[in-house]
Amino acid sequence: MLDIRALALTAATRIRPHVRRTPLEPSADLGRESGGPVFLKLENMQHTGSFKVRGAINRLLTLDTDQRRAGIVTASSGNHGLAVAFGMSRLGIKGVVCLPEGASAAKVQLLENLGAEIRFHGTSCEVTETYARHRAEKNGQVYISPYNDPFVVGGQGTVGLEIMDRLPQVDCIMASVGGGGLIAGIAGAVKGLRQTTRIVGCLPTNSPAMAASVGAGRILDVQCLDTLSDGTAGGIEADAITLDPCRTLVDDWVLVTEEEIRSAMVRVFDNHRLVIEGAAGVAVAGFLKMAPQLTGKTVALVVCGGNIDAGLFKTLVCPSVS
Repeated sequence: MLDIRALALTAATRIRPHVRRTPLEPSADLGRESGGPVFLKLENMQHTGSFKVRGAINRLLTLDTDQRRAGIVTASSGNHGLAVAFGMSRLGIKGVVCLPEGASAAKVQLLENLGAEIRFHGTSCEVTETYARHRAEKNGQVYISPYNDPFVVGGQGTVGLEIMDRLPQVDCIMASVGGGGLIAGIAGAVKGLRQTTRIVGCLPTNSPAMAASVGAGRILDVQCLDTLSDGTAGGIEADAITLDPCRTLVDDWVLVTEEEIRSAMVRVFDNHRLVIEGAAGVAVAGFLKMAPQLTGKTVALVVCGGNIDAGLFKTLVCPSVS
């Protein structure tokens, strides 16, 4: 299995000049639910509004001279694409971000603002990703996956290192899960420092691919429904390196409904005046569901991102006005 702790420690030094050390904010409101200290790790305040910059920058910094010259390819209509585009702009690396046709105009504009070269192909993320991989292979370029890459996982693990630096006795860390890069990185980094810290993966009931795969011991092709947590939605690659650490290092899994996600997002806004995206709401909702099991414990919740359409957020917070 990957030595994620070593990857994360190396990544922490490598990416330090390029990422923000995000705040760890106490939440008196959520603490009342469990009777113990609860903290929010505010990755929504990271560059491009998401933790994804950590893994993307770390991977880009591992490219050798020839790879940089050839350029890279990635596929993402969301936070990973923005993170890679930000990294390319910052490091002076050329590359292409592949998007499905019909991708959000707002996200396309953000990518263009970062100077990204964009290619549209296919009508689904899976088709676009396959195209991007083939394009990279054909042109002798590196494909940067949002989770299926050891350097990306190591970069995401720096979130866990920062939590441990501030809360060395933290009892539980909870984070949302899609392909598993974030939770695998955190678990690998944290378990090497404090084995007793409980790591909990949180998923939408509408998109439970990793939890189902861990239960089966293999990657499953799970039907995914629409979810507010678009950042964690979709399937997992059959050869995903994140499955093994998720099976062996993540202690618990919790599934949450769409209404629970919405309610959590509104609650964070009401009590912290923070706009968080659906994937971040999943972790908060997961905590609220598990709070009776965490009585008196010190808990850190990873607020993984804040990229949400303003109109959609308005309908969630003020449904009667929409």
